[in-house]
Amino acid sequence: MRPAPSGADDRPFPMHRLPFRDLDGLLLLDKPAGLSSNAALQRVRKHYRAEKAGHTGSLDPLATGLLPICFGEATKVAGLLLGARKAYETEARLGLVTDTDDADGQVLRERDVPLLDAHVVERVLKRYVGRISQRPPIYSALKQGGEPLYAKARRGEIVEVAEREVDVHALELLSITGASLRLRITCGSGTYVRSLVRDIGEDLGCGAHVVALRRLWAEPFRTPKMFTLDEIEAIDRGSEPGLAALDSLLMPVEAALADWPRLALTEAQALKLGHGQSLAGLDPANGLQAAFHPNGRALGLVEARDGVVHPQRLFRWAAAS
Repeated sequence: MRPAPSGADDRPFPMHRLPFRDLDGLLLLDKPAGLSSNAALQRVRKHYRAEKAGHTGSLDPLATGLLPICFGEATKVAGLLLGARKAYETEARLGLVTDTDDADGQVLRERDVPLLDAHVVERVLKRYVGRISQRPPIYSALKQGGEPLYAKARRGEIVEVAEREVDVHALELLSITGASLRLRITCGSGTYVRSLVRDIGEDLGCGAHVVALRRLWAEPFRTPKMFTLDEIEAIDRGSEPGLAALDSLLMPVEAALADWPRLALTEAQALKLGHGQSLAGLDPANGLQAAFHPNGRALGLVEARDGVVHPQRLFRWAAAS
């Protein structure tokens, strides 16, 4: 695995200044290459001194780009973002197949790359747009028997991975340069770009693996303002006490609910909901919705069934509304 890039020096961070704290909100992190998503999360969490934090979908260590970090109550809606539509740009190296389907793996086969033009490549790409069957990489975080597949693969066990259906909404050829393809992909939850590149390479007759991958956006953050670890570290080192400057980078919890059906409540209804009571007489559409107080603050997720609104996952401040 490549080492994580860093533009800062190696002096220890002054973590002793403040204890960990309750913190609510979202940070749109631009994850660097060479770090796992969890390692990036833990570094951000330490800088923010946050008691509770999580992320909304792993990026491979090789990958860069958007990794939403949820603090505190925002972790309650992190699962909603896992299934969101996402967009990536990737560079594929033709002619080499690796055991991980990316450049961090061991080369398994090397083949000649045929002469390709845009017409030939685009004709293959069309096969992978829509609802397709895909076999995830054996080096992935998917679990089998309660254990990640990558753990089994690293022990040398034979790993059988079943195909599953995923959605590829768009697949665009950006360039062909020698043995490299650059692609832009818009896809749904559970789609592995590594698998997509692997299979496209096979259809082109030479195999392929991912050498670079960047997540551009994930709904509802279509034009994300991202912050790098270097930027976060510089703010933490340069400010006293630093937390106000770091907190100014955060988005409110409501930002995660932007694409969800909105249920506006009266103060009386918000009070009842905050005490765990169901609400009748609203006549909302069935399904999960985001409930809002008249002051504009999100109270949490509710589920409407046959004209009755039931609390599902409320934020802690709902009880005080």
